[in-house]
Order: sequence, then structure tokens, then C-alpha cells
Amino acid sequence: MQLKNIKKKMSLATCVLLQAASPSVQAEEAEWDVDTAILFYSESDGRVNAVEPAIYAGRELDDDSRIDLRLIVDVLTGASPNGAHAAPVAQTFTTPSGKSSYTAKAGETPLDDTFLDTRVAFGADWQVGLDRLSRITWGGNISKEYDYLSLGASATYARDFNDRNTTLTTAFAFNNDIIDPEGGIPSIFQPMRTAGSGINREGADDDKSITDFMVGVTQVISRETIMQLNLSFGQTDGYQNDPFKIVTIIDPATGLPATASGSSFFDTATTGNLPYVYESRPDTRDRTVLFFKTVHHLDEDVINFSYRYYDDDWGIKSNTFDLRYRYELGGSYLQPHLRLYTQEAADFYTHNLALGIDVDPTSGAVSQDYASNDYRLAKSETVTVGLKYGVPLANNSEFSIRGEVITQTVDDGSVPEGEEAPDLDAFILQFNYSLIW
Repeated sequence: MQLKNIKKKMSLATCVLLQAASPSVQAEEAEWDVDTAILFYSESDGRVNAVEPAIYAGRELDDDSRIDLRLIVDVLTGASPNGAHAAPVAQTFTTPSGKSSYTAKAGETPLDDTFLDTRVAFGADWQVGLDRLSRITWGGNISKEYDYLSLGASATYARDFNDRNTTLTTAFAFNNDIIDPEGGIPSIFQPMRTAGSGINREGADDDKSITDFMVGVTQVISRETIMQLNLSFGQTDGYQNDPFKIVTIIDPATGLPATASGSSFFDTATTGNLPYVYESRPDTRDRTVLFFKTVHHLDEDVINFSYRYYDDDWGIKSNTFDLRYRYELGGSYLQPHLRLYTQEAADFYTHNLALGIDVDPTSGAVSQDYASNDYRLAKSETVTVGLKYGVPLANNSEFSIRGEVITQTVDDGSVPEGEEAPDLDAFILQFNYSLIW
């Protein structure tokens, strides 16, 4: 959990303080402010596609409290990289169930086209006023996918100072996730086997816990400017591998997958072992996040800028710059969006494992503790460019449409030509309708 409920409340407070036009600001205590949206997401090269309808509803209650509810449904289809890299020869892989196989052509990034999932997520927050200047918010969330269950709870305490121009916030969140993948939990660094010859599994499911703590301050600088600074610490304990990701074992003499390398362990025709092993990641992850945001109201327009720095003990460091400019058109508005994300690779990110160097040719034992070729752990840069158009409607309602183009470039080092992780292009189209009910 990323404490998104806390950040959303900060955003709402920003709109109020800067007197930005928003239907929710004008809501009466006895009415619901409702936001609905449907998002379409599509990746290039026939990869992941998603459709996500969502609804949010909140209202002030009579006893100086507030309730917020949200429901999100994700439907995902398409193909997902399995972790192996492209090779000059065709490669055959076994599906997670172990019952069938699929083949990637020579020079083609291996994609598992059996990817299909539906996620339903529900969350609720209840804010209670403790006195005139302080309040506490209790939150809960549940998310269910075909092979994943997440349960979470959070608590946020906020107190105003300095004639309510300063707000100090502390928050705590805890999630427990249960992973129940198709075919079970793969045994780390054990080989993928040919279809129908058995699968290397160490159990049906596993779990992990996620704990986050945040402290923050929001400061009204003037009638035109507000700033926010948050510092959060988090830890994840438990199963953190991607059960569907593998790492290629190569013959260093040929640079090809080690099927025909002469290794007795990876002699596929005899042992049924394919030249791919399931990845291994640490079972703990400590992270620190620094987040800064400022909103400045011009004569009519609004500038919204944020910066996020992330650091964890896996070696990943990232910087996120986000800029939005709301340009009023007199009865409607345009909001261009620019986001830049840069990331350093995890310490254990690797392109492949070499037979006789990283892997014993006879036993198949891997000499390293951790290894993954998941491109999401690689050094990368992502640029997002978007534009939103919104128009207020009658009865305190608003309709908006947002389109964004995302370009991700992966830098996985000096790898042989044709084996690089491909760049990713994606497109987002979202429709929103907000109203007072």
C-alpha cells in the first residue's frame, strides 16, 4: 500500500485552500460527492491491455466525521514478458500450470500470452474529529485477483496549527498479501521443465506483509501557494518473487540457451529440464520515500508540481518529477501533464546466468543468492506526456477526458545485440464524470 488514501485527502485539501473550481468543494454536508471513471490502458506489441472502471463516493456526516468509499475493477489481458531474453534460436517454454507449452521465435522477446486476470478492490475511510483542530482517519481495503488476495488497514492522525495554515500528519498502514499462483509457488533457482514432465514447486501459496509509516507537513504559504512534504518508511517481509519470471541459463561458449551445451543437468531430452530457472529475490525490502508537492494559483490557472525520491536496500533508487498546468478556457479547462521517472537497477538484476560460472553443469546449483531478469528491476527511464480536458456541467457536475502516452526505455547494460529488453510504449485514455448527489 502506498498510502494513497492519505495523499488523496491532501489533494482535496489543496483544492479547497486554493479555491480551485471543484464540484466536491461545493458539496453540502448531507450530500455525496461522487467521482466515476473508466480507464483504458494498452501496451505496444500486443502486450498488456487493461480496462478499469472505478467509483469513489464521500460525504460529511452529522457528527463532525466523514466517510469515503471506493470500488475499482481491473480486467487485464494480453501477453507478459516471462523474464527470459530473446535469442538467435527459437525457445520453447512451459506454461505455469505445467500442462502445455508456447514458443518464442528466433529474435523474439519471450511473452506468455496466457496472461489474464481480473481484480476487484474495495476501500473505505472513516474520518473522525477529535477536537476543533485534530482528526483521525481509519482506513481499510481489500483486493482480490485470481491468484492474489490483499487485506489492509491504516490509521492517519492530522492536527492543524498556526490558524490552520499548518497541518502535521502521521500515518501507519499495514497490508497482508497471499499469493496463490497457477501451478503453485516455484522452487527458487530450480529449472522449468518440459510440459507434462512435472513441475518444481515448493507449495501452493505464500504470503508477505507490508508496513508503511509516514510523517508529513502541509503548509499554506499564501492565498496562492500551498506546499506539502512527506517522509515515509516501509518494509516488506515474505515472498517477493514473481512466480511467473525465469532467468535464462546460457552456454558461455555459444551465448545460446544451454539446452545443447553438453550439460548432463540441462540435457532436456533426457532430464526434461529446460535451460531456464525460476528467479530469486530477497524476502525483506526496506524502503524510504521523500515526497514534495506544491500548488500555486495564478490569476486563473493552477500549477501543480511534485517530486518523489525513492530508495531501498535492493539497490533501486528512483526520481519522479511530475508537472501539471491547469489552463482555464472560460467555462472549461485544459491540463497538460508531463512526468519523468528514472530508476537505477536492483543489485541482483542480471541478464542471464552462465553455465560453469554461475551454474554447476552437473547439479544445476546456482552460486548466487539472488537473480532476476525482470525488466521492472532494470535501470530505466519513463516519460509520460498527457492532456486532460474538463468542462463543468449543470448541478455541480463535471466531465473530463484524459489521454496520455507513456514511453519506457530499459538500459540493461552491454548485452548482445538482439537480446536487449525492448522499449515499451503504452497509451492511456480515461473518462471521468463527477457530481454531487
